[in-house]
Amino acid sequence: MRLVRHPVLCNYYVTYRCNAKCSFCDIWEKPSPYIQLADVEQNLRDLKRLGVSVVDFTGGEPLLHRQLPEFLGLARELGFITTVTTNGLLYPKYAERLRGKVDMLHFSLDSADREQHDRGRGVACYDFVLESIRVAKELGERPDILFTVFRQNLDQLEAVYRDITQPNGLMLLLNPAFEYNAVDAGERLTEAELDYLSAFGKRPGVYLNEAFIELRRDGGNHVAAPVCRAASTTLVISPQNELVLPCYHLGAKSFPIEGKLHELYRSEPVQQLAALEGRLPECEGCTINCYMQPSFAVETSKYFWQALPSTLKYNWYKGTWKRMLTR
Repeated sequence: MRLVRHPVLCNYYVTYRCNAKCSFCDIWEKPSPYIQLADVEQNLRDLKRLGVSVVDFTGGEPLLHRQLPEFLGLARELGFITTVTTNGLLYPKYAERLRGKVDMLHFSLDSADREQHDRGRGVACYDFVLESIRVAKELGERPDILFTVFRQNLDQLEAVYRDITQPNGLMLLLNPAFEYNAVDAGERLTEAELDYLSAFGKRPGVYLNEAFIELRRDGGNHVAAPVCRAASTTLVISPQNELVLPCYHLGAKSFPIEGKLHELYRSEPVQQLAALEGRLPECEGCTINCYMQPSFAVETSKYFWQALPSTLKYNWYKGTWKRMLTR
């Protein structure tokens, strides 16, 4: 049963440019402009009309955009929950300007071993993550550590939890890797490794959406009976100010927004493509977390019930439920 019939999330790409070269991502390879303030102002107003509650300013590396604090400020003024994920390279420089504007601030860290983390990220950023933690805590911020889990770094979970997140009072977010044009993503997690990850996710101070694990056990999305609701739950806006459907990773078609996001989203061509969410041939086996998370949240299914405890756990910890209730 569908519980919510309007989009709840916007993945707003401020630029595809990045100052890292992660082995498991190809976004940084794309030439890209930067989004414009006037477009952001209009789009945020339209997102509000469409019922969106969370805006994820993403990239590339979102802190490469010098106007990111202004975007976040506008979003907060309109009542959105805001989220930013960064590799930490620029956070110490811009931390003061970002202060109090990000509800969910994530620092990417994939190992407690400096060399292993930096090798996967293609740039020396481990020390910057640790410095970002220190600076954020001094400013009274409550960042999280986002750990992208592969087979080759699964053994690092314990050390990151013991030596970094727990001593600093941070939430450890477990992000099981998905296959997307991966150059060095490693093999899929085995059943035993999924069991280990599931058990680890039940620890205090750890967030793991258990539905991510179940979806992988089930072989991902299946086009004959799709669980993906990417296009109807999530609006993807590109740095070129285009609406991308059905999701960024598939990107079957882009529609110029031209100051009319509300009308564009409700237009027949967009809705016809949105209706194919999870049903296109490329959607078979998909497990992309950032689209499955909202998909699980909008309709009752076994994934909804498996996702619910971890979602409540994280929102209670972050206090975002209070802002949701007062929007």
